[in-house]
Amino acid sequence: MDDGVDPGWVNAQFAFNERLGIAIPIPTLPWEQIGLDERMALLEVWEAIRGTIPDRVRGFEERIRELQDELSDEDNFDRSCRLNAGIAELASRINDLHIWYRTEPNFEEQTKPHG
Repeated sequence: MDDGVDPGWVNAQFAFNERLGIAIPIPTLPWEQIGLDERMALLEVWEAIRGTIPDRVRGFEERIRELQDELSDEDNFDRSCRLNAGIAELASRINDLHIWYRTEPNFEEQTKPHG
């Protein structure tokens, strides 16, 4: 990261999302109002975060497989419904992570997924 950019400011532009398990951008200024050095610092951090997304997706996919295995042996209807709901939630997280992975570097508001 550029030595002239305040790391505290850069870190304040991201917030950890518990549901997804990654920090997501929450810029305090419109992209156009951020200086070039600050933009470069933000992009550096974002690229490092983006690099973790495939591992997060794999982790959620593995958990889905485990829940599907449990579901295939489950005879209790209520438990089956809970397992299906868990699978759906994990699939939703994967979808959101894919959206974040493709998010443009300017962090436009309209590209942000729900959650």
